[in-house]
Amino acid sequence: MSTATATALRGTLRIATAGSVDDGKSTLIGRLLHDTKTVFEDQLSAVIKASRRYGDGETNLALLTDGLRAEREQGITIDVAHRYFATPERSFIVADTPGHAQYTRNMVTGASTADVAIVLVDARHGVVEQTRRHAFIATLLAVKGIVVAVNKMDLIDWDEAEFDIIAKEVEAYVEALPTPVPVVAIPLSALLGDNVVGGSVHTPWYDGPPLLQLLEQFDNQPRIAVGPRLHVQRVIRPQGGEFADFRGYAGVLSGGTLAVGDTVTVQPNGITSTVRALHRAGRPVERAEIGHALVVELADKVDVARGDVLVGADSATPAHVGETVEIDICWMIDAPLTVGSRYWFKHGSRTGRATVTAIDHCHDLATLERVPTDRLGLNDLGHIRLQLSEPIVADRYVDNPDGGRLILIDEATNTTAGAAMVTSIAP
Repeated sequence: MSTATATALRGTLRIATAGSVDDGKSTLIGRLLHDTKTVFEDQLSAVIKASRRYGDGETNLALLTDGLRAEREQGITIDVAHRYFATPERSFIVADTPGHAQYTRNMVTGASTADVAIVLVDARHGVVEQTRRHAFIATLLAVKGIVVAVNKMDLIDWDEAEFDIIAKEVEAYVEALPTPVPVVAIPLSALLGDNVVGGSVHTPWYDGPPLLQLLEQFDNQPRIAVGPRLHVQRVIRPQGGEFADFRGYAGVLSGGTLAVGDTVTVQPNGITSTVRALHRAGRPVERAEIGHALVVELADKVDVARGDVLVGADSATPAHVGETVEIDICWMIDAPLTVGSRYWFKHGSRTGRATVTAIDHCHDLATLERVPTDRLGLNDLGHIRLQLSEPIVADRYVDNPDGGRLILIDEATNTTAGAAMVTSIAP
C-alpha cells in the first residue's frame, strides 16, 4: 500500500492538547513537529533566536506554537494555536489550548472539533483541578478517547509507581463522568523526546506504544451514522440568462452520503422531494460524501430557505425538530447567564432569538456534583434550557457534533457568549 493510500484510509486526526499551566503542552507539540521533520529550517532558526531572547539559550520547542509575544514572555499559552503535520500513516491537526482556568473558553474552542484529547499531567504534581476540568470538557465535547501524557517523568527518575497512581486516578475520574471515553496513559518527557516519537530506554516497565504510534493507529470513525444532513447556507437562483430556471441549495454535507435520485425531507417544514442533480466545484456529480461542499437541485419546486436542512431519508438517527432545547454550555463572558436572559442563537446556518427558561445545574468539576444554581459565571459549565424563536433541526451533540453544536451571541456586543452542546430537543 502506498503512503498516500494509507494516509487516506486512516483519515486526518484532529487532536487537542490540554492540561494545567507548565505541564508542557506546547513543548510536546514542538517535539512532535521537530521529530517528524515537519519544521522548516527558517522556522527552526527563528525559534533558536527567540530561545536566546526569552530563555536560557537552549532551543525551546514550545516556541513553535507559542507565537504571541505575551506567550513567549510569560512562557504560557493564551490563544489556541493550530499546527499541521503528517507521517506516512496519516495527517494530523493539533490544537494547542491554554492551561489557565481563565482561558477555559479557549480550550472549549480548540477541543470542539477534536477526535482525541491529549491531557498532560506534570509527573511531579500529579492530577490537579485543571486536569479534571479539561478531561471533563473533552468528554463533554464528544472526543473518542483521552491520552494521558504523564510528562516530565525524567524529573521523578521515571518512577513507575507514581505513573501508575496518576494513570489510575485519571481513569477513575473519566469513568465516573456522564459520558466516559477510553483512556490510555503514556509516561514521557516532551523535553527529551522519550516515548513521544520513539520509545525510551528509561521505561522498560512500559510495554505500550510511543505517543505518535498510538495517534497513528487511533480509530476516529463516527460512532453513529446519522445519515445525510445539509444545512442550506445559500439559495442559488439566477435571475436571468441561460440558467434563469436554475434553483439550487448550497451547503456542506454532514453525515452519510447523498446521491442523485435519493429522497430528502426539507426540515423544519417536512416537505419531501428527490435529488435531481448534485454539483461540486461547478461540475455535476452523481454522489457526494460527508464533508463535501455542494449544490443540490431538487426535482420539485418547494420552498427552501437559508437555515433549512435537507435530511436524507436513509438516516439511521432521525433529525429532531423543535423550539425547546436542553444544552450543556460553557459560559464565555463576564456578564452572568440568568433565567430570563435573551440572546441571539446560531445553529448551523439558522439564527434567531433564544430565551433562557431554566438553569438546571452547574458542574462541580472536582466532585462531579450537579450544583443547583440560578446563574452561570465566566468559564462555568452547566446545563440549561432554552426557548427558541423558531424551530431548529438538530441532533444530539454526542450523536453528531456538526448538528448538535450551538452558540449564544450577546445582543449588545455581538460577541459569542456561550458554546453549547445539544442534549435534547422538543417541539
